[in-house]
Amino acid sequence: MSKLESGRVYVVMGVSGCGKSTVGQALAQRLDCSFYDGDDFHPAANVAKMSQGIPLNDEDRWPWLDRLADLMAEHLGQGETAVLACSALKEKYRQRLKRGQENVIFVYLRGSFDLIWQRMQHREGHYMKAEMLQSQFDALEEPDPTTAIVVDIDQDIASMISEIIGR
Repeated sequence: MSKLESGRVYVVMGVSGCGKSTVGQALAQRLDCSFYDGDDFHPAANVAKMSQGIPLNDEDRWPWLDRLADLMAEHLGQGETAVLACSALKEKYRQRLKRGQENVIFVYLRGSFDLIWQRMQHREGHYMKAEMLQSQFDALEEPDPTTAIVVDIDQDIASMISEIIGR
């Protein structure tokens, strides 16, 4: 790992089905660092709600985001690099995750509703249902391209990872 990537947390973000986990795992492998899937940190009540097709509200998200922010702060405090897959759909969620830390880099996986909907139709074993995709797009506040790495998902994983590393 080069010094450029040392002590940073890359938050791979976007709507459900955009490839956060897949891209995040590939990025962590390339950077030889830890990978965390934010979905694994949801409390049981959040998972149950989403499994029933009920979108989360801000009150549901705050404890989850705080838990992820603590995890990120732990890595940053130790000068370690990590990759986190997390939807981080709204600017206030990204600010809550970042907590003013400079070494947090958001990587926004951008894709059209139609492309992601098509991918979700073939997805099995995930609590987020394809029917909830519209609520994710409705909530999405795309990050400013000057403050985040924006990557279009209509390309292969290797190309996306090269684009992220290149920036």
